[in-house]
Amino acid sequence: MNVVDQAVQNQLKNMQTRTGKSLEELFTFIKESGLVKHGEIRQMLISKLGMGYGDAVTLASHYLAQTNPSQKTGQAEGEDVLDTLYSGTKTGLRPIHELVMEKITQFGEFEIAPKKTYISLRRKRQFAMLGPGTRGRVELGLNMKGLEGTDRLVAQEPGGMCQYKVFISDINEVDGELLGWIRLAFDAAA
Repeated sequence: MNVVDQAVQNQLKNMQTRTGKSLEELFTFIKESGLVKHGEIRQMLISKLGMGYGDAVTLASHYLAQTNPSQKTGQAEGEDVLDTLYSGTKTGLRPIHELVMEKITQFGEFEIAPKKTYISLRRKRQFAMLGPGTRGRVELGLNMKGLEGTDRLVAQEPGGMCQYKVFISDINEVDGELLGWIRLAFDAAA
């Protein structure tokens, strides 16, 4: 099981603890609502169970995949999020992504919200975005304040999704300095 799949399993386990309902009970709750569209299920979970957006998205997706495997989810059967993100010319970047994720999981619990071209990493709010970028490198966006940008920690224009970006071209660039920045963003999102 890859790091993303493991994080989703942890998220499902944690939402069962938070709601006091087993996964089977949550699925029954959704089924009894009569809702079949992802967005409607997500909104119902937020309003009726008080779930956070990330938990509601994950549960709705998991429910729909389990109850109707033929429904299109944006991925071919058996294909995981990383297979989609790191395909074609970007295949060689996947080990960098997996190493960054492995290091982040050591910091504590967080949610993963897969997007079309990256994954969003959240605690109470998003602390990072990670995915394949251009020019043969992985792009890591970080949300934190108070640091001066450098050649490596590139400050972004105000109003963007992240305050800083780091471009990672080699697995050896997943070093103490990078992990320190990720930890600052992780802690700030608590």
